Amino acid sequence: MKLLVDAQLPRRLTVWLGEAGFDAVHTIDLPLGNRTPDVIINEVSINEQRIVVTKDADFVDSFVLHRQPWKLLLISTGNIRNAELEKLFQANIAKLKEAFDAGAEFVELNRTTIVVHG
Repeated sequence: MKLLVDAQLPRRLTVWLGEAGFDAVHTIDLPLGNRTPDVIINEVSINEQRIVVTKDADFVDSFVLHRQPWKLLLISTGNIRNAELEKLFQANIAKLKEAFDAGAEFVELNRTTIVVHG
């Protein structure tokens, strides 16, 4: 699973995902860093077939209207400590991978459930 982690999520999540065996890139690693516009993030996602991991609801609109990014993982936890976010990923990463491997294109992770949209 190839992931592109958006700016409002911690870079250490990207590090953890890499250590867990996933190909994860953070927007800070892109040429424009965390100032990379959403349109460029969508292009990278499509060109490299990366799932955009974000808290930004603008990506939901873009996905619904234009099917961009390639695939989307929306984190809808509200404010959450980095350690809690990592625990949430640790508890759910296998289910998230299973959902995307089964063909899901838009998945939402909140504090208690995983929702596969459409």
